[in-house]
Order: sequence, then C-alpha cells, then structure tokens
Amino acid sequence: MRILIWHVHGSWTTAFVQGPHTYVVPVIPDRGPDGLGRARTFDWPDNVIELPPERLRDADIDVVILQRPHEYALAEQWLGRRPPMVYLEHNAPDGDVPNTRHPVADLPGVPLVHVTHFNRLMWDAGSAETTVIEHGIVDPGPLWTGEMPHAAVVVNEPKRRGRTTGTDLLPTFADAAPLDVFGMRTEGLADHLGLAAGRCRSHELAQRDLHSALARRRVYVHPIRWTSLGLSLLEAMHLGMPVVALATTEVTEAVPTGAGVVSNRIDLLTDAVRDFVADPLHARLVGEGARTAALARYGLSRFLDDWERLLKEVTR
Repeated sequence: MRILIWHVHGSWTTAFVQGPHTYVVPVIPDRGPDGLGRARTFDWPDNVIELPPERLRDADIDVVILQRPHEYALAEQWLGRRPPMVYLEHNAPDGDVPNTRHPVADLPGVPLVHVTHFNRLMWDAGSAETTVIEHGIVDPGPLWTGEMPHAAVVVNEPKRRGRTTGTDLLPTFADAAPLDVFGMRTEGLADHLGLAAGRCRSHELAQRDLHSALARRRVYVHPIRWTSLGLSLLEAMHLGMPVVALATTEVTEAVPTGAGVVSNRIDLLTDAVRDFVADPLHARLVGEGARTAALARYGLSRFLDDWERLLKEVTR
C-alpha cells in the first residue's frame, strides 16, 4: 500500500512509518509546512520516500492520511483524484470547548481518527464516523539511570504557549528540584521565568539524543494543562522514568497507579518530585512500573495492528 501523509508530527509519524507500507511525504523546495519531506531529527526507515507535488499524480497513492483541514484540497489538487482518505486528529479542541465542531464533520466519507478518547469526547464531529487509535511508541529501551537528581520536562515553545503547557508552574517545580527543560525554543526560559540558571536549564536536542539525556534525570514532570496526550510523557515512561503529572486530558488513563503521581494538587506533585529526587531506589521501582504500563498500552505492535485494520477497511 502507498500512503500519502504530510510530515506534520514527527514523533507520531516515526511510529506510523514502522509499518509494512510505502509512506509518501510531500516535499517542496523551501521545505515549508506543506512539504517538509523526510524528517531530519528523527530516524525514519527507507520505506518513507519524498515526492514533489508535481510527481504525485503518477504515484499510485492508495490512501491519504489528512492531519490539517487544508490538506483535503491539496490532496485533490496534487493527485488529480480523490483516493480513500482518513483524517487523523492529534489535538484536543481549542476555543468553545466542548462545542468546538471538527472540520471533518463537513467532509462526507472521511473517517475521523482520534489519538485519545478524551479528544474524541471533546470534539463535536457531528455524524462523522469516528474511532480512536491510541498512540504507539518506538521503544527506546529501559535507559533510565536517574544519576542526576534533577526533574526533566519536555515542552516546545514554553514561552509562547504559557499556561497551556504549564510554563507558569515551572518555578514552583523548580523549588522542588532543578529543572532540565527540553524542547524547541526553550532558550532563555530561566530569564523569562525569573529563575536562577542553576534551577532551570534549557536544552534543544534531536530525538535520537533526547532519550538518553532524559534517562539521566531522576524524574519526569508533565505540567501540561491542555494539549493532547504528550508523546514525551509516554516516551519517558518507556525509558523507565517515574512521572509526576497534572491530572488533565488523557493523563489519568495513561499513568496508572504505581507508575507515578498524578494530581491537580500542586503541593502533592511537588512533594512527589522531592520524594523521587531524594530516594533513587523508590524512583527506580516506580519507573519500572511506568515502563510496564506504557509497554502494555502504548506498544508499537498494537498501534500498527490497529492502523492496519483501519487502512484495510477504508481501502476495501
């Protein structure tokens, strides 16, 4: 099967392209948002190929995975026809939640796939056919050493996204343990928050380097108020890290008892960070529980099997 998919979400796509198909990603000269081509900071297999828009009409595409509303028109324009399509929604709705209407509600014949049950509940998809295929993770292995008594956070653009990603909570967590914040556009975060450099360090790493860096930190902190379920949380669990997370969106489903501490009480969360930092053995045992839970629910084989069933249905 030849699948057309735009390079929109690098971490999610890294898992998706581990399947048995040929994955065609559009590429344009400036590698802008509608044609990023192959990932440069993720390790993708050779069955992911780049094609410019003018070559897509001859590419024998079997199915299109849409991820943004305007891709529907782009696909028809670039392919010159309308093959089977699936709309993949990565995000929780913004705006007038829970009355936000999903764009796919106005695209007849396009199934809508959510990555979490929370997202499915919150979006208004009208009469569109909807399903949930939960995340899958390419297992980085049990790399946790926890040798650094620091807390790790992964968030992109924390200064711009502010309360959405819990950036305002970071000074409180920094009182409990030094923070290492990984992600795009994290530079200058300590100054932005009025923190001493030793309490909040910024790092921007490629994914292949991120996992080993995370695994050296004692505990993973997930301060996100309102996004979809962060893949970085699931990756940290796969690494064997104990997690401390807000009880928002899908987190209560993803982090069961014994895998970490989940609460909306900031005092309980900061106490948990202090406990993990002070007790490496406790951190190790809880991290092992986190890894076991993540492998059971978010393993790659289950994810690929779920997508294989769906793709066969829509192309039948």
